[in-house]
Amino acid sequence: MVNQINHIGIAVKSLEEHIPFYQNILKFELIGKEEVKEQKVKVAIFQIGEVKIELLEPTSPDSPIAKFIDKKGEGMHHIAYQTDNITKEIEEITNQDIRMIDNKPRIGAHETQIAFIHPKSSGKVLTELCQIKKNK
Repeated sequence: MVNQINHIGIAVKSLEEHIPFYQNILKFELIGKEEVKEQKVKVAIFQIGEVKIELLEPTSPDSPIAKFIDKKGEGMHHIAYQTDNITKEIEEITNQDIRMIDNKPRIGAHETQIAFIHPKSSGKVLTELCQIKKNK
């Protein structure tokens, strides 16, 4: 079951150009930076209350984020909802004839399991499901 908004993803050309706005102007806490090689993206993550803001910088011209920026410019890329059982969520969604981009979970930032719902099935909003890695 989806239980909260986990984060909002924002596509940017340069993390270093945009981090100061979130950190110094809005005073959001920068909780980490990392590269997700599989997604060809560098991520800066800010915490604001229970929700995170992820700035997404492409690391390759053929990355999904680079293609998004080329087509639509910088800006909001996706909204991510947290679930405790992503596999079950994908199954339930596909059983309702909703189009998925990912039919199986893959690894995202912080080793979170992620799967995207196609924007044509979700009101033109790229929607991510995510399941946080449980600490051992």
